[in-house]
Amino acid sequence: MPSGYAELDAQLPGGGWPARVLTELLLPHPGVGELRLLAPVLAALQRQQRSLMWFDPPASPCAWALAALGLDLRQLVVVRARHEPKGVRAVARTPQRLPAADTLWALEHALKSGHLGAVLAWLPARLPADALRRLQLAAQGHDGPVFLLREMQVHTRQGAAAMIPPSAAPLRLRLASAGPDLLRVALIKRRGPPLAQPLTLALAPVLSAPALARASRRAAPAWAGAQAAAHGALSP
Repeated sequence: MPSGYAELDAQLPGGGWPARVLTELLLPHPGVGELRLLAPVLAALQRQQRSLMWFDPPASPCAWALAALGLDLRQLVVVRARHEPKGVRAVARTPQRLPAADTLWALEHALKSGHLGAVLAWLPARLPADALRRLQLAAQGHDGPVFLLREMQVHTRQGAAAMIPPSAAPLRLRLASAGPDLLRVALIKRRGPPLAQPLTLALAPVLSAPALARASRRAAPAWAGAQAAAHGALSP
């Protein structure tokens, strides 16, 4: 399905987000623009009367912000594990909450159901290899995109950066902020060669013009330094 970004579609195998496979989005931290990146394809699926299911988002979804991105909350199901991140308001549900160990089980069976439009799952950086293989097998029965969002931190030891762990996901992208309303996207695994240079995508704006100008002036040096460090440390 088209991503909503022509320059990204030109680099994605098949010209858009693939169905029936896992797509991994590797983040330095939540909130770099990942939902704005995915909003066009999620809204397109909802217009086809297909629902979205989100597993363990890092915070409670903000209704007005999602509506501004064109998403219909009546077609969104949020599944939470028993152990929620600090600061996240508990979601009303039955007293017997899903334990964290069952999140992968619930995700696998949701994919096998074949009844969803798109699945987003926020998963830890460290996962058993067999768990990802099971999810990839389950995704083959899901006629829509499956996005796994995993926070990847740069750890160094004696000056050497930790390598990105391997994954069964056929498509992997590394996301980072490139400035206010800008997202840097590196394709580190796809069918064919990795993308030599990251893309910089203009996201749906969330700042007014004066606020955007102030943020750009104040943060440009910090963004440039942080992105140069992250690119050097995480380059495959």
